[in-house]
Amino acid sequence: MTTPMHVGRQADTERRRTRVKTAITNAQRDATPLTASAIARAAGVGRTFLYRHRDLLDALHTATHEPTAGPAGRPAVTRATLEADRANANARSARLASLVRQLEERLSKALGQEAWRASGIGATVDIEELHNRVARLEQRAVELTRGLEERQAELDAARTANRDLTRALNQRT
Repeated sequence: MTTPMHVGRQADTERRRTRVKTAITNAQRDATPLTASAIARAAGVGRTFLYRHRDLLDALHTATHEPTAGPAGRPAVTRATLEADRANANARSARLASLVRQLEERLSKALGQEAWRASGIGATVDIEELHNRVARLEQRAVELTRGLEERQAELDAARTANRDLTRALNQRT
């Protein structure tokens, strides 16, 4: 049995369903967010209305993954392309942040060296010249050590010969 109240509720439900379908179509056309909250707000219904009418929710999810009609000459926009664009933007942002850190480090080192030279505290002699001088001094130290070892060996040999001669002289007498 169909009562006038029941007929009125069905008519109201159909009007709301039509508003939801129109809101989905408009959101696709205008490239506005296709979320349950946004569509419910645009249609003037509660989100629970969408969840009670599974076919409307399925239409919303389907519309989310369908390409939208972009302006003339522009590619269609889908949720997948937007997510890919966001992932690419995040990766580019990370690369740029890394590059900025590297450039900041290089700039810091360059400014530090310039400040060191300008302050007069730093060495005025060329570092390459200092390395060459250190190498020459190390070579000289090696030569002097070798000469000292030879003199020490000669001294030990002379002491041994002197002891032997002294012993030989003492045994004769």
